[in-house]
Amino acid sequence: PVFDQDLYKMIFRFAFNFFFISVIIRALYYKYTRRTEYVFTFYMVSIVIFFLCFTLQNFTLDLGIALGLFAIFGIIRYRTLTIDIKEMTYLFVVIGMSVINALSNENMSYAELLTSNLAIVGGIYVIEKYVLSKGRVEQRVVTYNDLEKLKPENYQSLVEDLKGKTGLDITEVSVLKTDYANGVTTLTIYYRVRAINA
Repeated sequence: PVFDQDLYKMIFRFAFNFFFISVIIRALYYKYTRRTEYVFTFYMVSIVIFFLCFTLQNFTLDLGIALGLFAIFGIIRYRTLTIDIKEMTYLFVVIGMSVINALSNENMSYAELLTSNLAIVGGIYVIEKYVLSKGRVEQRVVTYNDLEKLKPENYQSLVEDLKGKTGLDITEVSVLKTDYANGVTTLTIYYRVRAINA
């Protein structure tokens, strides 16, 4: 048929899913990471997965085809760069939520669907705001030109100097490599990240 009642259900489910996905991506992920390079990916993966699942629920699939589809999802890899574990977790969340919202049927009420979405969003919010923001430590590679401070007895002086130059709350410093000929060294600095309010 050109038109049936499932169209209204699809539009409502899509708007419902898009709202909660936007809360996760824009209000939680972007707020706490300020990274824009994965925002497009999260949105598009969610949208495609939603319509794929919504479409597939109208077909009778045998077990082999169903397992084959999920095997394809399992081997998809982004080979151009390494994706951090946190971004992979958010990707799993948007995929999982899209599948839930697309495949829920008459055996699951909208109240249950709303509760499951709120539980996922609430869990992310609590972890980001009250768990990770308390002691989140990130790292950065820097070049340093005072080799005298690399001596073990000058470690604290090195940390204080790097704090003054970077403005970061540095907790640890490790040496990656040292070029004695040019008088420079490459360091990995570990620093606490302050919670971003926006």
